[in-house]
Amino acid sequence: MYKIGITSGGAVVAGCEELFKKFKDGGIEATELSVAPEAYAELDYKRIAAASKEYGVELWSFHLPFSPFAVLDISKKELAKDTVSYLEELIKKAADVGIDKFVIHPSGEPIAPEERAERMKISKESLAVLADTARRNGAVIAVEDLPRTCLGNSSSDIEELISVDPDLYVCFDTNHLLGEDPVDFIRKIGKKIITVHVSDYDFINERHWLPGEGKNDWQAIYKALGEVGYNGVWLYELGFGSTKRITRERPLTCEDFVRNAKEIFEGRELTVVPGQIHV
Repeated sequence: MYKIGITSGGAVVAGCEELFKKFKDGGIEATELSVAPEAYAELDYKRIAAASKEYGVELWSFHLPFSPFAVLDISKKELAKDTVSYLEELIKKAADVGIDKFVIHPSGEPIAPEERAERMKISKESLAVLADTARRNGAVIAVEDLPRTCLGNSSSDIEELISVDPDLYVCFDTNHLLGEDPVDFIRKIGKKIITVHVSDYDFINERHWLPGEGKNDWQAIYKALGEVGYNGVWLYELGFGSTKRITRERPLTCEDFVRNAKEIFEGRELTVVPGQIHV
């Protein structure tokens, strides 16, 4: 069984103390700092770190910004240098309060087949620079698997991307793979997986649903992660409210996430909040 975590969302900017108290009271043990692109400038790192300590909610990881694609993209020749410089500054600030894992998207999209090789080359060059920056700040980069035409949409892509530095690792997102079985991905990437983004989907596109609302085989995923030695946080990456793809009878709660995780860990049937999926 793993520590149970969830991404922070924008509430960490508006009132991190209230958010971390909500997490603690609901049984959430860790979080990944992840906010809207414009909100990174508003993060009060020292205040967040103090709230983390006060409420015993671990600052497990930090999701580096990846949008808008027209501005931020480590794989585009005209954007890579400035994007890397910006991300380096964020790494330094977050590492200064003890965060040591930085999740990154290796590209934006769409990527046409004829430009894929060049985009891969530039992304790898960017990742090498960021891996060195993270290392000098006592941290590592975790490259996230992505859907559709993005770089990193398969285990072979991920293996190529992280090949440029031994200190590059992987964030396994359970709802991004559209052409490869998640369990096969886990077994191929193995011990390079140092963090996860947990959510469910329909194998058609990313959905960020609660496990049990989609088609993932959660017992197989949980077992495979154990077999490759994953020992990090079971970190959910979805919001509490309904979306254009799913309407629930009520918002999710921290207790819902904790129950969901324990049901997976214990091999029990997954409880879901009644609602309607819109695809």
